[in-house]
Amino acid sequence: MSPQTVMDGLIAGSMIGLGAIGVTLTYSILRFANFSQGDLVSWGAYFAFAVAGVLGSLFTGLTAPIGPFSFSWALPIAAVLAVALNGVLALVVDALLFGRLRDRRATIIIMVMASFGAALTLRSLLEFIFTSRPEYYSKALQIALPLGLGLRATPDQLLSLVVALTLVGAVHLMLTHTAIGRAMRAVAENPQLAGLAGVEVRRVIRVVWLIGAGLAAVAGITAGALIQIRPQMGFDLLLPLFAAAILGSIGSVPGAMIAGLIVGLSEAFAVEVIGAQWRGAVAFVILVLVLLLKPQGLFARPQ
Repeated sequence: MSPQTVMDGLIAGSMIGLGAIGVTLTYSILRFANFSQGDLVSWGAYFAFAVAGVLGSLFTGLTAPIGPFSFSWALPIAAVLAVALNGVLALVVDALLFGRLRDRRATIIIMVMASFGAALTLRSLLEFIFTSRPEYYSKALQIALPLGLGLRATPDQLLSLVVALTLVGAVHLMLTHTAIGRAMRAVAENPQLAGLAGVEVRRVIRVVWLIGAGLAAVAGITAGALIQIRPQMGFDLLLPLFAAAILGSIGSVPGAMIAGLIVGLSEAFAVEVIGAQWRGAVAFVILVLVLLLKPQGLFARPQ
């Protein structure tokens, strides 16, 4: 694998890892595979696109590029608002759909099928509002900078890596060193017992949705800043997200990020060796192999 392939894989893997954290948290606490997580990635990207467009039209001073980066000041501000809006969207979906099913003690398969329906609805609504035409945060071209050892990356790509690793570290510290983090781990172990011990399970569920949707928004914005955004982008990432979540062990935030990097590197290696047309099959192969050989994942805690 060439050094540049490694860099490309790490950049793609960081986006996959961010989205996979939402998948692993949702599964470990809500006990179902949320197939709408990919579409939250798309919605986060489009929230930032819409807000940045409004800010740019209202405040022309925000349209100036930031140093060596391709985007203007409007995008970081829009990103913060997009994270909040994506969190609100996730809470609305939970209140209208998943929360009602939980109250009725719906089975896991019902929750999974409901997430399929939510994903289709979110995707169709996004395409109805913005059309299927790809959009760009910026069309400015960047020159990759030499980093040594044969590695090259643009300033946007380096920033995406730093942001992803910073967020993973922040979420991990929150889970291990805060009261809400301890409550989340308690609910993940045993929701009924956690409730009896005084943990407010509904509050924990809301926090999980906010974190998952926020990280999905950042993943979508990162993908948009590096490539483009379109309504199908989250759906295309869905299989890699689940492959990373399972490979990294359900419930492990660092595991999800490391597994995301593994998936990203594997896809980049496949593109280099056998061609880009097989990129999408890599996550599927990884998922099948993990389920067959080590279904508990690479970072499962000993029982």
